[in-house]
Amino acid sequence: MASIKKEYDATGAVVYKVQASGGRGRKVKRSWRPEPGWSARTIERELNKFAAQLENELADGTISTKKEDEEKARLAALENAKLKTLRQYATGVFMPTKEATFSENSRSSYQRNLDVHILPVLGDFLMVDITPAMLSKLLLDFQKNGHAHASAVKLYNILNGIFQMAFLDDTIKTNPMLKVKRPSPRKEEKAQDESEKAYTVQQLAYILQCLENESLKWQTYINLVADTGIRRGEACGLEWADIDWAKGTITIRRNAQYTPTAGVYVTNPKNGKSRTVDVGPDVLKLLQQLRLEQAGKAISRYVFTQDSSPDIMHPQSPTRYFKKFGQRYGIEDFHPHKLRHTSASLALTNGADVVSVSERLGHSDTSVTLRMYAHANEESIRRAGQVVRDALKAQA
Repeated sequence: MASIKKEYDATGAVVYKVQASGGRGRKVKRSWRPEPGWSARTIERELNKFAAQLENELADGTISTKKEDEEKARLAALENAKLKTLRQYATGVFMPTKEATFSENSRSSYQRNLDVHILPVLGDFLMVDITPAMLSKLLLDFQKNGHAHASAVKLYNILNGIFQMAFLDDTIKTNPMLKVKRPSPRKEEKAQDESEKAYTVQQLAYILQCLENESLKWQTYINLVADTGIRRGEACGLEWADIDWAKGTITIRRNAQYTPTAGVYVTNPKNGKSRTVDVGPDVLKLLQQLRLEQAGKAISRYVFTQDSSPDIMHPQSPTRYFKKFGQRYGIEDFHPHKLRHTSASLALTNGADVVSVSERLGHSDTSVTLRMYAHANEESIRRAGQVVRDALKAQA
C-alpha cells in the first residue's frame, strides 16, 4: 500500500508526496498536485488512482528507484568510457597525465604532433578499433612525406605512449603498437654516426677563426658554447650575476625556451639542477668586452640580448644565425648543439674522465654521456694503443 503525505510548497499550494514500495526494499517517491477547483472527493479519488498506478509501474519495472537509476547511470558511464576515440583519450587522459611531468617545450612538441600528424588521421576512430596496420600506415606515410627519421621515431614513441597507457588502464584489451615496427631510416637517409655530430679540432679552429669577422655578441656566444658545451637555451638564459670573474666560472641556473603557445620563457636546466663550469681566460675576456659594449646600448641582467634591447635573446635566434654563418663560411650542418657535441667529444678523446664531462654537460648520469659519446676518433684509438705499449716498456 502506498503512503501519502500532504504538504505545502513555497507558495502555500497543496502538494501530495506519494511513496510506493515493492519487494527487496524498492521504493519510489513522486509528487502529485490536484487541479484547481477539484472537490475533496475528486482529489481523494484521483490521488488513490495515482498511487495505485505508481505501485503497478514499480512492480512491472516501468519505473525504477533512485538507486537503480544511479546504478544505470554508473554502468552507462563505464560503457561510454570504453568507447573512447583516440582524440578523446589523447586529449582527455593521455595529455593531462603527461603534462604533470612534462616541460612546456615537451608538452608543446607532443601536442603539435597530435594536432598535425595523428588526430587528423586516426582521431575519430575508437581506440578499440585501431589496428597495427593502421598505425604502421600512418608512420609509413609520415616518412614518405619527407620527414626525418628522428621525427618518425618521435611520432612512434608518442603513439606507443598513448596505447601503452590505454592498455594499462584497461581502456583497450591489447596494445596494437606491440605489432608496429619502429621506423627505420629511409634508403636515402643515412644514419648519422655520433662522431659525425662533432667537429674535429681543426674544423673548430677554422670556425673560431671565421668569427673574427662577426659581431662581438656572436663571437662571445660561439666561443662560450664551444668552450663549455652548454646548451643553446642555457647560454641564452645566462645572467651577468651567474659569472664569477675571480674564479673564472659560470653557474648554469636557467634554460630559455620558446613555444608558440607560451612564447619565450625561462625554466630550470634540463635535468633540473644548477651546475658550475669553468670558462677559459679568452672567453672571459670576450664576456668583459661584451658587458662594456652592452652597457653603452641597453643595460640588461642577461648576457645575450636582442639587438639594442635589454630583453633576453630569443632562444631560436642562435639556430637562425648559425645557419647563415655556416652558409657564409662553408661550414656544413652548423648549429649550436653540434658545438656542444664537439666540446664533449674533444674533452673525452683528449683524456678527460667521463664523470667530469657528464657533470660539465649537465647530464642526469654518466650513462647518458657514454651512450652519446661512445665513439673515438683515429687519434684517440692510436693513443689507446700507445698507452698499452708504453706500459709494457715501463715494465720491461
